[in-house]
Amino acid sequence: MGSSARALRGGLRVAVLALLWGSTFLWIELALRGLSPLQVTFARCFLGALVLTVACRATGRRMPRGAAVWRRILVAAFFCNALPFALFSLGQQTVDSGLAGVLNATTPLWSVVLGLALGSERGLRPARLAGLLLGFAGTVVILAPWRSAGAVGWGALAILGAAASYAVAFTYMGRTLAGRGTPTISLSAAQLVAASGLTAVVMPFGGLEAIDPGPAVLTAAVVLGVLCTAVTFHLTYRIINDEGATNAAVVGYLLPVVSVLLGAVLLDEHLSLRVVLGMAVVLVGVGMTRRTGATAGKPATEGVTGDVTADAPAALRHPEDTR
Repeated sequence: MGSSARALRGGLRVAVLALLWGSTFLWIELALRGLSPLQVTFARCFLGALVLTVACRATGRRMPRGAAVWRRILVAAFFCNALPFALFSLGQQTVDSGLAGVLNATTPLWSVVLGLALGSERGLRPARLAGLLLGFAGTVVILAPWRSAGAVGWGALAILGAAASYAVAFTYMGRTLAGRGTPTISLSAAQLVAASGLTAVVMPFGGLEAIDPGPAVLTAAVVLGVLCTAVTFHLTYRIINDEGATNAAVVGYLLPVVSVLLGAVLLDEHLSLRVVLGMAVVLVGVGMTRRTGATAGKPATEGVTGDVTADAPAALRHPEDTR
């Protein structure tokens, strides 16, 4: 295959992945019209786990074995799937899908803060510090706490909590589950199985409400679980393996743009100039923290944390298995 054909295929992959991930918040918004937040979370985890488990079996892979591995998977599933998925669904009861996508873009900023707290982020360069401060300044502009009609509220805080939870998960996964010989398809399938179990445990506390299973709601739930949770896992791996982390990282910058545009066009969500400016500031800040933090010679998956995995399990950042 020629270089131009490979470039075209790579560009199409990035475009499809950005559309799938960026549309996640749209499908959550639609699913919430007939399901409770916990029901949306469980449907997403269960359908994603089902698809990846079937794919795991079809490719001859086995689920991880050993109590120690499953304990680590359980922790990762809580911080990377069950908790943030639930927080996104809870938050989007009062926050538009476009704004949810923008707030989700703060994940890399939380990753830097976590690194500073744990001591793994030493000698923070001025450019990275400026990017961190700029990113949070953009978040403040978006939330507008000085305005009575600002976005500050429990919904926006829940979504920020989900973004921070991803940062915790990415750090944990990188330290305990990365590069330990488990095929990625097995690891990601197991993680969603564990997340399904965690969500099922709390279903009696808000997930047993009557549902309105209309065609639009069911379609949204299926698309959210199958396409926006399961399919994106494998597609992300292929991009990282074939085109490298740089091309994969482009998706992270496209997610909020896609979510805002879809919300404005399909859901008639209001898009103010303040939110657009705040989004631009956040993305510039994120770019400064990621770009200057890359170190030559590190594996391709390093430096991707928080960029390409803005709404996906961290297990997908370790491409030791491309199938």
